[in-house]
Amino acid sequence: MSPAADSPETRIALFQRKQVRRTIHNNEWWFVIADVVAALTDSTNPSDYLKKMRKRDPFLGDAFKGGGQIIPPLALPFETPGGIQRLQCWNTEGLFRLIQSIPSPKAEPFKRWLAKVGYERIQEIEDPELATKRTRALYKAKGYSDDWIEKRMRSIAIRDELTDEWKKRGVKEQREYAILTAEISQAAFGLTPAEYARHKKLDRQNLRDHMTDLELIFSMLGEASTTEIARSRDTRGFAENKHAAHQGGSVAGHARKELEKKTGRKVVTSDNYLALAPGAPKRKISPRKKSKSN
Repeated sequence: MSPAADSPETRIALFQRKQVRRTIHNNEWWFVIADVVAALTDSTNPSDYLKKMRKRDPFLGDAFKGGGQIIPPLALPFETPGGIQRLQCWNTEGLFRLIQSIPSPKAEPFKRWLAKVGYERIQEIEDPELATKRTRALYKAKGYSDDWIEKRMRSIAIRDELTDEWKKRGVKEQREYAILTAEISQAAFGLTPAEYARHKKLDRQNLRDHMTDLELIFSMLGEASTTEIARSRDTRGFAENKHAAHQGGSVAGHARKELEKKTGRKVVTSDNYLALAPGAPKRKISPRKKSKSN
């Protein structure tokens, strides 16, 4: 499983306009438990709500400890504004048991939603192209332009190619992926992903879903350059790949500065697409505004 949220194996699904993060592990979907609790209860503190549930339901508490008759939750990696973090996730079987302990009228529709998601996963295994089509459709439904969607899909493919290359070259720990990603971003934009997310006023949203066309292009250039440098130098291990990541990001950084010099406009912008989030007024992405950002 790729550790990056940009991987085709990691997605943000929507249930009744609520975001539920999920990822593929052992060829099945695993869902972030806090997101599921938030979607079913509208709780402002899903973690606290879950703790209270575990206390009043001994079977549920045992399941979290690895006992009981169902698979226990797993801490799986997700990309957040603070870098790669491990969040508690449960598969479909575990979630059905969790739902039984939540007194919510939203439970039955959620069960049907889970069944639909599971069926779609089986379809995607048989025809991987369906996953790409569904991702495009999700971005389109949110209001992103066709041109932006094409760049975003390409950025996902380039990111996936890079993480596959890192895996082949001995970069294994999720923390190492986060460090290498930050190295590329720092060299390309002068900001780490966490700093970039704060600059755009993001919480847990995927940073690249809030990049402008130019930001996506230079992000792709940095990661594609890193992949090419790693291959040409046959880098091995974390240290060598960190050096390659810095150089790959620098390729994008130099190109970005050259463009800024010629246009008099900064590439990095505080603009975001939060207006396209569930519950917000829908609009098509407008042309990028002039920015005084870094």
